[in-house]
Amino acid sequence: MRYCSRLLGAVLLLVSPFATAQDAITEHVLVTATRVPEDGTKLPMAWTSISEEQLELIGEVHINQVMQQVPGAWIARGNGQESLISLRSPVLTGAGSCGAFMVAGDGISLRAPGFCNVNQLFDANTEQAGRIEVIKGPATSVYGSNAMHGLINVLSAAPTEEAGQNLSLEAGPDDYYRAKYRYGNTWGAHGVSARINGTTDGGYLDDAGYDQQKATLRYDFEDELWRISNVFDYANLNQETAGYIQGYNIYKDNSERRNNPNPEAYRDARSARFHSAISRTLDQHNTLTITPYLRDNKMEFLQHFLPWQPVEKNDHQSLGLRAALNTDLQDSSWANGMEVEYTDGNLKETQAQDFSPNQPAGIHYDYQVDATVAAAFSQWRTTLNSDWELSAGLRVEYTYYDYDNKTEDGSACGPEASACRFYRPSDRDDDFTDWSANGGISYSLTADTIAYTRLARGFRAPQTTELYRLQSGQETADLDSEELDNIELGLRGVGGRLEYDLSVYLMHKDNVIFQDANRFNVSGAKTRHYGAELSLDYRLSEQVYFRLDGTWANHTYDSDINLLGSDGNINGNTIDTAPELFGSARAGWNFPSMTDAGGTVELEWVYMDSYYLEPANDHEYSGHSLFNLRATTMVNQHWRGSLRITNLLDKDYAERADFGFGEYRYFVGQPRGAYLEISYQFGS
Repeated sequence: MRYCSRLLGAVLLLVSPFATAQDAITEHVLVTATRVPEDGTKLPMAWTSISEEQLELIGEVHINQVMQQVPGAWIARGNGQESLISLRSPVLTGAGSCGAFMVAGDGISLRAPGFCNVNQLFDANTEQAGRIEVIKGPATSVYGSNAMHGLINVLSAAPTEEAGQNLSLEAGPDDYYRAKYRYGNTWGAHGVSARINGTTDGGYLDDAGYDQQKATLRYDFEDELWRISNVFDYANLNQETAGYIQGYNIYKDNSERRNNPNPEAYRDARSARFHSAISRTLDQHNTLTITPYLRDNKMEFLQHFLPWQPVEKNDHQSLGLRAALNTDLQDSSWANGMEVEYTDGNLKETQAQDFSPNQPAGIHYDYQVDATVAAAFSQWRTTLNSDWELSAGLRVEYTYYDYDNKTEDGSACGPEASACRFYRPSDRDDDFTDWSANGGISYSLTADTIAYTRLARGFRAPQTTELYRLQSGQETADLDSEELDNIELGLRGVGGRLEYDLSVYLMHKDNVIFQDANRFNVSGAKTRHYGAELSLDYRLSEQVYFRLDGTWANHTYDSDINLLGSDGNINGNTIDTAPELFGSARAGWNFPSMTDAGGTVELEWVYMDSYYLEPANDHEYSGHSLFNLRATTMVNQHWRGSLRITNLLDKDYAERADFGFGEYRYFVGQPRGAYLEISYQFGS
């Protein structure tokens, strides 16, 4: 923690000469923290908001290009649109480890709590979002299970005040093409917004392209008493999936880096969601909000990362309802509510050909899980005086799984098998009762400087794959919910031309679910996480700016566990895929042009520290440093041109690395690429 203290002290020294009494913190409206729009500057928590203007400048090909501007966050890119999330954590890769993070659209989880997917970000229309908000650290007291390490909330774009529509076309390397269309209008109490895009990419690697389509449609109604927002989201992905290339530093070998060892691999995923947020003003203090929602997810993919290459099909359909009474008084606000959700989920895994007696052809798993989640929550915030603010929250959540095995119970192998890989437990039901709480205090040191502290507990119930997709003769997975305790300190404010946000945190995680040396899913591991996250925004002038988003973190095993793939005691070892330092810095120039809108040129530096590739800490990826260049300008009132150059210096690097089956394995980072976008704004 001494490093965190030194960093906090350094920032205080840095900003103190610029602080003046007349400065005031710019109000930042944050929706994610409590599901109600409010000023986020005094909230005692670490958060980041990416505006629509920032998203348009980035022009993401992959969501990791956006998230590298969020301190504490790292999205490890796989092939195509695949990704793994890191949010105040290592990159977690276990069967249900994706349950440590919640990815939401307008506050509604993209997937049901017990049915997470590591690649769930490709279900969100991040390319045309109105804003992306990120909470770092536990957010379960508001959002429930899966928001344990944090929350990524993709907010749909609200209708524009005046009619407008825009069409853009983009082209890039390796037969990359994308079209985006948006429309918005408001008339009286009614408003509509439509965001639609389609992408085709031939892929840098052989046989590794994808086609993707997304749409977000929104209709709003608002009068003196009612406020209604209806949102429909759709995403479809058809991807040729490339596997790892294997061999030490093989990503630097030009003769091998384009090879795809699994040209037969694929992933087809489709998702559709609808929700209606209905708010009714009851009186001058109270507003009732009821939000029904529907969710439909389907996916089929070849598990190319396993030598026997089974095919998995999974789907789930959900019906949910959230209700909350929001009370606003002169100096305080209070939200009390409940949530209930029912999900019908299915998973089937098959293998076309025999690999060995222990990995035979046929059906490995075929089961259905009916899941019910019910929760009650309360969030409170009050201002004691002009300097002090307090906030607190509590959530109690009940999860019930009804599991039905649709094939034969027990081993999937014949009698000749010596150690069958697949085991189907018999029908059963499981339930979990969890609670989460948070409390925080913020204090205005000056008119422009806020200090805060926060305590929070997060949780996640076991995922259905951890409970029912068992291996090696494990008949029952007796698992507990994971728990995470978090304490953090923060400082944010404005000093002259400098805007800053610093947080330091310490987290202990208990009942961690892992796969032991016998391939059994078990609970009981402990991990420890601490670090510092820093954002700096310096305005040299109205035209020139500098921004820094940096993270220093330490993630370690905090118990002696018999983890699969490790030999001996790993207590105290650094968790694999957990770099100590990472972040980005940007220098930009807002230049004048022939229109009032002008243009922007931005140079970005992205840094990734070295990290270990397995629990024993015997193998390592050396890290990398990249540069990206972005430029956009209005040619006239209708036409805009944008140029984005990724990996400007043509650096050899790995998007993601690990060590498995006795080999170094890499997802290759792409060489320098130029993306040109032309957009047309309709109307006068």
